[in-house]
Amino acid sequence: MELNSEVITTPPRPAATVVMLRDADEGLEVFLLKRHGLSDVLGGAYVFPGGKVDPSDAQLDMKAHMDQPLQALHAALNEPDIAPLTAASLYVAALREAFEESGILFAQGASAEHAAQATALLRTGHAFDAVLSHMGLRLQTSSVLPWSRWITPRMPSLTNKRFDTRFFVSAVPSNQIARHDNHETTASVWLQPRTALAQYWQGQIELAPPQIMSLAHLARHASVQSVLQAARSRLPPTIEPEPFEHEGARAICYPGDERHSVRAQALPGPTRLVYRNKRFEPMTGFDGLFD
Repeated sequence: MELNSEVITTPPRPAATVVMLRDADEGLEVFLLKRHGLSDVLGGAYVFPGGKVDPSDAQLDMKAHMDQPLQALHAALNEPDIAPLTAASLYVAALREAFEESGILFAQGASAEHAAQATALLRTGHAFDAVLSHMGLRLQTSSVLPWSRWITPRMPSLTNKRFDTRFFVSAVPSNQIARHDNHETTASVWLQPRTALAQYWQGQIELAPPQIMSLAHLARHASVQSVLQAARSRLPPTIEPEPFEHEGARAICYPGDERHSVRAQALPGPTRLVYRNKRFEPMTGFDGLFD
């Protein structure tokens, strides 16, 4: 991935992503998708399923297709400056993108057969809301919990677009199988968070800083239940990275760093990453991700 130094003047685009988790024999695993190499956003990088909020996400019949009232979704996001309908649209976007990119259908009572039928309808041109209406499905927003909010700085490192992305965490439904779509994404893998970071460190996969920091956070948990309990126990923090130059190299700092405008630390792990050795890394090396 090429570093970008262009100052971006446009406002960040609302986006949402679902960090899908499962318990495996070796411990907690997270689902990662490899974006198509020609994608204009993080092409070739491994990401969590997600994407931009569409206008249609707010036009969904919320009473018919949501399992929680708008006020509950609004409160869970910890964003009093947005409207309840806007909050609900972020949940819709997260679950729609997760379905479109991984085939996982977060809907009440949805089985692998339901997911396959919904995928077939989507591929024949039906919109997501039409699929839900046709199948009489209600989105299971209660299964996805707000985890963090990341806002791309005006001088991002890897893309010339800005996003305001809400990260949700969820256990993958046990009766469905996550897979890449061979369109926007070309590969997929379940990995332990520390293993994913080790592969990034060794140059086997590419990751962007929000994924690096999120995986470092998740590496501190041994099970899906531990992550979900942590999500329920606190409100999701807002992370606005601030870029700067360190010894001639590009660097990014996070809340709690001495250079950051917010002094309270919002995430466990390093408070800054520097771009060297063709990767973003903590000042103290690989182990610094887990200190």
